[in-house]
Amino acid sequence: MDQESYGAFSNVRADEFADNPDPRVPCVLLLDTSASMSGSPITELNAGLRQYRDELLGDNLASRRVEIAVFRFGGDVQMERDFITARLFDPPTLQADGHTPMAEAIIRGIKHLEDRKMTYQASGIMYYRPWVFLITDGAPTDSETDWKLACEAVRLGEQQKKFSFFAVGTDEADINKLREVCVNRQPLRLRGLMFRELFRWLSNSQTKVSQSQVGTHIALPPPTGAGGWADVPT
Repeated sequence: MDQESYGAFSNVRADEFADNPDPRVPCVLLLDTSASMSGSPITELNAGLRQYRDELLGDNLASRRVEIAVFRFGGDVQMERDFITARLFDPPTLQADGHTPMAEAIIRGIKHLEDRKMTYQASGIMYYRPWVFLITDGAPTDSETDWKLACEAVRLGEQQKKFSFFAVGTDEADINKLREVCVNRQPLRLRGLMFRELFRWLSNSQTKVSQSQVGTHIALPPPTGAGGWADVPT
């Protein structure tokens, strides 16, 4: 990036925080868009993203405080949306293709989150504990070495309270692999294609967080049980 472009980028960020100095609830979405998500799964995932945006817009604080970054992994890993508040979030329309570089997505998502936290700190912006939210219908196709690096990055991040990591798999997902990367909480199995219900739960949970004091522990609504969108795999 040349100096002129960097200066313009910095001014955009400065204006953003000047207009909205509220504390942030950063959330990184890591979304599987591999070929096996073709058809109804990718359609419902896209509908869920729109539901997420619409639900957050319904609450004034959440729309100002929740920040979303979207990485998709299918064939390669791409950041579809950089961190932006919910009131400005334009959900991408994802396409399904390729293999499942899940480890790369996890590592890149965590790195991008750490960079964003540095921006908050430099700008005097407070933030709640970030969320990293993974959704997949398969298993990582990265090397075992890269997968172990991703698992270690999650373990250290959770241990140091740098973020909270969540993993959700569809019926076809390799839950044993998700158990390797989830260290503080069980991975969940999505009921059918209830992506919209998942994202409604996510928006409701982050709305509750955004209405609390930074550093306060908030009990999240249960995603399982009667009326829930997920089950705990056995």
